[in-house]
Amino acid sequence: MSLDKTDIEKIAHLARLSIDENDIPDYTRDLSNIFTLVEELSSADTNDITPMAHPFDAHQRLRDDVVKETNQRELFQSIAPKTDAGVYLVPQVIE
Repeated sequence: MSLDKTDIEKIAHLARLSIDENDIPDYTRDLSNIFTLVEELSSADTNDITPMAHPFDAHQRLRDDVVKETNQRELFQSIAPKTDAGVYLVPQVIE
């Protein structure tokens, strides 16, 4: 895919970027090369390729989901600045 000056100006406008007039040929060349590379990658046959979640055959080690602490809600709420009906009251941050 080949881009021209007007394409670069439209892209810059959409991205809200101001670019120097002297840099437009460089952007044109670089973005055209990127789009060409993407087109080449899109044409690769990936039908027999299974998707990977990770490049290595690694498995995440998870710990057992076991409660190790006692419920201290009453203690924490007793030292909180403001509580009501079992919840913490905080100042409003969104107007």
